[in-house]
Amino acid sequence: MGTVTSTRHVTGRILRVAGPLVQAEHVGGTAMHDLVALGEEELPGEVVAIRDAVITIQAYEYTGGLAPGMPCRPLGRPLSAALGPGLLGGIFDGLLRPLRTAGAWLEPGAGGRSGRPGPTWAFTPRAAEGEQLAPGDVLGEIHDAGPVPLPVLVPPGCAGRVERIAAAGRLAADDDVATVAGTVVPLTTRWPVRTPRPVRERLRSTRALNTGQRVIDLLFPVALGSTVAVPGGFGTGKTVLLQQIAKWCDADVIVYVGCGERGNEMADVIEEFGALTDPRTGGRLADRTVIVANTSNMPMMAREASIHSGVTVAEYFRDMGLDVVVIADSTSRWAEALREFGSRTGALPAEEGYPAGLASAIAAFYERAGAVTTLGGRTGSVTVIGAVSPPGGDMAEPVTAHTQRFVRCLWTLDRELAYARHYPAVSWAESFSRDTEALDAHRAATDDPDTPARRARVAGLLAEADRLADLVDLLGITALPARERVSVLGGRLVREGVLQQSALSERDAYSGARKTAALAEAVLAVVARCHELADAGVPAAHIEEADFSPVLRAREEAGPHDAATVDTLRADMLARLGEVS
Repeated sequence: MGTVTSTRHVTGRILRVAGPLVQAEHVGGTAMHDLVALGEEELPGEVVAIRDAVITIQAYEYTGGLAPGMPCRPLGRPLSAALGPGLLGGIFDGLLRPLRTAGAWLEPGAGGRSGRPGPTWAFTPRAAEGEQLAPGDVLGEIHDAGPVPLPVLVPPGCAGRVERIAAAGRLAADDDVATVAGTVVPLTTRWPVRTPRPVRERLRSTRALNTGQRVIDLLFPVALGSTVAVPGGFGTGKTVLLQQIAKWCDADVIVYVGCGERGNEMADVIEEFGALTDPRTGGRLADRTVIVANTSNMPMMAREASIHSGVTVAEYFRDMGLDVVVIADSTSRWAEALREFGSRTGALPAEEGYPAGLASAIAAFYERAGAVTTLGGRTGSVTVIGAVSPPGGDMAEPVTAHTQRFVRCLWTLDRELAYARHYPAVSWAESFSRDTEALDAHRAATDDPDTPARRARVAGLLAEADRLADLVDLLGITALPARERVSVLGGRLVREGVLQQSALSERDAYSGARKTAALAEAVLAVVARCHELADAGVPAAHIEEADFSPVLRAREEAGPHDAATVDTLRADMLARLGEVS
């Protein structure tokens, strides 16, 4: 399916307006999920129900001034995203209409039209007239639309002989690139945002998405093409963690969807992305990022569409053979939009007033993630990371509970860790990853066969320290045997020397795989030596009084990929323990 063209329909009349809910006459040819233009300003809306002679529409803009009797014109096509070279580095609203600046606001019915000529891009053809092409084959390339190469592909549903191909030169978004078997292929095509783009095959990914955050890469790794939920209450550091992942992860393209967050917070995100240096290219991080900004003060139902717009953009880049990460902050605000509209339509409410189809809607969103073989035979992936903002930190509320059923990784943010200034505040007791088995098998056969054992030892040490924490609170540390006191000490060393990480540190904001492994091995070796001393009869108080600063400061003294410095400090620490008696 490529370009979707509009058809002419008879204009109906608006019958009722209630906030974002509009009811109008049902005119011939109108189908579910079709777009309509409401009123003289042609506000966009989408058909969500048809009953007898009445259609129910969710409006995507503020409906103030819209009244019964005004025209309602069906457009004959579903809500679609414009997919082309102008996406990278852009800021868009929930309908993927460009916002020129971070503080921009679309005038009602403007649809992002500025009246000015759009940009042009340098196009080089890669196909020849008379050549037989299939969906996903390369027609040409765009060279100046961002730091990643952008091939122009034959759209899905189109195949056959190339009848015409554009010559090398500069093309505008609406210019035609080629004619394939009678189908004109423009540079910018449109795709329905609620329809997943087709692929040749879905794959089981064994490649990890390296985030540069030790607690994640060490304990709860995520595969390329997998799904993650990040639940956490207010102040637990969700936005900072997601920004760190966006900056440091090894994806080719980042799609950041600010869904219903506060306007000032979204403005800060946009400003920071514009100022950040891309560690991969040396340019601006924003140049390989697509930002979909739909804040809490923007139209509520455009928030519902923003999630689908963002993942459609990700699938577009995935079809080029790229690895894409979608960061949705937050899916709770998206679900609240569903709940508000459901209450206006009179839909039967389920838990806490959310619509009965909430679980299905969440599942449909996360199902669009995956590692795939594209129609053109390339390998690409879409990894979806969705923040969840449970009211009052209640992890049993419906959005959080349903989301946990459908994702493969859960990075739960702990309020107590955040209040203790331990960041990232990812709880090692309440988080999980279902990707570890596949990723460990791949790593064992390639670069790091010790990964599974290392993770198990670190997790075991943390679990033992947590088990003893209640006894320490009840009886005091001196009531424990020496070996168990060392386990409590070991848990502290893991937390402070490995898992804790500063987003503001030039040396430790990102941690490469070698540094992460070296830090974990250093702490494990130190704890093992402390256990040996305790078993040899050395008093636990003497062990606890040792200066552990070499192993604790290793994460700050070593650079992002510097395992050698960590090994040196590890040797220094073990030598000091040799003097404890």
